[in-house]
Amino acid sequence: MGMKARCQCSKVQFTTPTDKPLALYACHCTECRHQSSAAFGITAIFPYFELPDSASDLIGRYTRITLKGRYMECLFCKNCGARLLHLIHDTAPVPGEKPKPTSTANVKGGCLEDLDKEMMKNAVHIWTKHAVVEIPEGAEKWDEAPPIVNPLKH
Repeated sequence: MGMKARCQCSKVQFTTPTDKPLALYACHCTECRHQSSAAFGITAIFPYFELPDSASDLIGRYTRITLKGRYMECLFCKNCGARLLHLIHDTAPVPGEKPKPTSTANVKGGCLEDLDKEMMKNAVHIWTKHAVVEIPEGAEKWDEAPPIVNPLKH
């Protein structure tokens, strides 16, 4: 169960709590472009989970403020520098806090071993006003961020 994931050097490996993401986003903002060194960043939303304790010495953390003013904690491999996931402070617990049933974790798409074209067909393209590539015909897209929707809240 779950999707296998790893950093570029494979020193940090983990499995997501579900076989598929709850949602996929292709973010075209300048921050995601810088972070991914690509035309956009891919984020896969999963129910909240923590990275394995065995990798704790290899995990670096960087906190930044998003374009919408939310705090984002970015976790990366200290060895190869690959971004692993990010936690938005209003949808994930702060360290030491117990996660809520609606808490989520955002895995960077490049880490996911089984991410495929079929899954990407449903990706929502956000911050497209900064896009440097064409958005696929028929894709859901937003000039900026869509309304915040937690897929675990009913």
